[in-house]
Amino acid sequence: MSLRPQMTIAAAEPEEGLAFIQQMGIRYVSLMLKPEEITEDFVKAQQERLARYNLEISDAFCTPLQKNKSIHLGLPDRDGEIEKFNRMLEVLGRAKVPFTSIAWQPDGILRTDWRAGAHTRGGISMYCDQAEVLAKPLSAGREYTEEEIWGNFQYFMDRVLPTAEKYQVAMALHPNDPPLACLTGVPSLIWNTQCYERAFACAHGSPLLGMKLCVGCWLEAGDAFGDLMADIAKYSAQGKILCVHFRNVSAPLPVFEETLAEDGYADMYAIMKAFVAADCHAVISIDHAFRPLPGMGGMTGAAAYSTGYMKGLLEAARRELGKV
Repeated sequence: MSLRPQMTIAAAEPEEGLAFIQQMGIRYVSLMLKPEEITEDFVKAQQERLARYNLEISDAFCTPLQKNKSIHLGLPDRDGEIEKFNRMLEVLGRAKVPFTSIAWQPDGILRTDWRAGAHTRGGISMYCDQAEVLAKPLSAGREYTEEEIWGNFQYFMDRVLPTAEKYQVAMALHPNDPPLACLTGVPSLIWNTQCYERAFACAHGSPLLGMKLCVGCWLEAGDAFGDLMADIAKYSAQGKILCVHFRNVSAPLPVFEETLAEDGYADMYAIMKAFVAADCHAVISIDHAFRPLPGMGGMTGAAAYSTGYMKGLLEAARRELGKV
């Protein structure tokens, strides 16, 4: 099994959206769940609905649990939040959904603005100026230490890995975005490849902690994150890459715009060939799209062109490398 294109949808995706995804030749979807939707009956109903369009849930996640301030900062209610996460692992495991996502970003993705930039063809995309992001005030009322953040991650791992192992649901860890050492007074967990090695050690080498290899984050940091091509080969060989986010940016930090794949500074075809050459077994999506235009199909419509472009690069790479 090689790279499998996917799209992210909410459970409320309309029927015509599912038909559109099917007609694009996409088989896999990443299902975004609300907390109240994390039940066995709800997920089963979603699987049955998607199957009518020959679609399959490749993974599922819940943003309030994926980016949970109480868990990440070790707040007094974290044990209750971890219990909710474990309940999600149980629900997904019973439904045979193979993995979920975690992103140690208590403040989410930090950007300067959404705007039409010099490289976006008039599209509204995320823009980041490092100086402005680093100037943001403390988000949690105080500064945290690196030891606290890593201690909280270890605490979480120790309490969710037994459930993950029981129900065989893996967790794909996304980098901090932007990948800077500290943001709003909170040290980042994953801002280079050495951080990933430390995170895997916290999971005691368990295969159930993997990575979301976000090409965009590697490109945002440039060489400061790691050697992208070498990392693709290394972590593909180790089976650590559960998901790929295929995204380009206009330049490395300190300032970047999120762009279409063909408009950024990186050679995305060369990157796609690296994944194919490494026999990477992961799902792959475009990650972020431009802001949707009214009446053009919402986020599914906004992602359609870039997803098709990504599929074209994947097909060309497979043919060139003889891996059709």
